[in-house]
Amino acid sequence: MLAVLALLVVTGCGAQTPDAGAPAATEATASATPSVAASAQAAPRPIPVPQLQPVNVPAARKPTRVLIPAIKVDAGLELLGIGAGRTIDVPKDPALAGWLQAGPAPGDPGPAVLAGHVDSKDGPAVFYRLSELKAGEIITVKRGDGTAVAFHVDSVEQFSKTAFPTARVYGPTPVPSLRLITCAGTYDKASGYRDNIVVFASRVAAR
Repeated sequence: MLAVLALLVVTGCGAQTPDAGAPAATEATASATPSVAASAQAAPRPIPVPQLQPVNVPAARKPTRVLIPAIKVDAGLELLGIGAGRTIDVPKDPALAGWLQAGPAPGDPGPAVLAGHVDSKDGPAVFYRLSELKAGEIITVKRGDGTAVAFHVDSVEQFSKTAFPTARVYGPTPVPSLRLITCAGTYDKASGYRDNIVVFASRVAAR
């Protein structure tokens, strides 16, 4: 599934640059659930992402919505690509998540990736509570043909953006898998959020 690794960057997990007077998060206030005051977009830290083999996903299997009842998420999905400057696009709307369409679709073999903002200058965004998910909780992704694919959470982990586990997030998996990604940790205006929250999930076996 993976070709040669290429260094790309995610442009940020906060939807908009905060107001000039908004305080940045500090080590004393940072936690797995980021501060609403710390919306990031300026000079984000790079996250290595592999160059994925092109995937031709029919419209019927493209994801359209993600539902996470445990944290009250019911959101539409934008299609995310690789933008100018070798950056991974992020959702334009902080209320929406996005599917990285360079990789598998949710329910297909391999790890499908959904990314979303943690906050904006107006308050919490779609993945603000992502760090609260627990192992065993259910994530459902609806597809273009009206069908739905369910995943159970395997783990929720926080990583420094300087030590992002690229191979683990994007590498081959024995079952159809899902990755949800947002920002976390300390925020500063020069470099954005320090960390990422990654949810690792596996497809629920059909009964």
